[in-house]
Amino acid sequence: MTVTSPSASTRQTPARDRLLAAANELFYAEGINTVGVDRIIEHAGVSRASFYNNFESKEQLIHTYLLGRHEGTTIRLSEAIAAHDDPRQKVLAVFDVQADIFRQPGFNGCAFQAASTEAPAGGTIASDATAFRHWIRTMFTDLAGLVGAADPEQLGRQLHVLYDGAGLTARMDHDADIAVATRTAVEVLLNAATTRAK
Repeated sequence: MTVTSPSASTRQTPARDRLLAAANELFYAEGINTVGVDRIIEHAGVSRASFYNNFESKEQLIHTYLLGRHEGTTIRLSEAIAAHDDPRQKVLAVFDVQADIFRQPGFNGCAFQAASTEAPAGGTIASDATAFRHWIRTMFTDLAGLVGAADPEQLGRQLHVLYDGAGLTARMDHDADIAVATRTAVEVLLNAATTRAK
């Protein structure tokens, strides 16, 4: 897409925001390696100087993009969890949010899974993916403790596997309905974990 004359509304948006919006769209849809800096600059409708005034490198832009994805996910999930008083419903709310995401136009799987497969081990991008996964695992472990599981760590790991597996299936098989089967599996796990705890 060639941007020759940004609209008035686009001109009012700071260059950094436009670059991040372009990165979010293109990186998520096509991958962090496929999309180069020139394409992002063109898509954002800014100058090369504007890019380097805001980001030291493409890696820094990717890092900022991933931080934004992390923040967006944590806000959505935290709000869904907080909307319920019942611990069991808090767990199910996470998977309900995931089901909604699967049905969004342009759903392309987990941004962190995609980025980590393209990035070298041990770098900033790998660290971003690790931090995100740690947050998800901790969230599930904490929720498992709230439902009264005898082994919150184990239930947290099981819930995380279902969460990851559902996302991969929805992406690879183009099957948003996997969310229904996943929610059923989560209910079975919760029943088993809380029964053992009694």
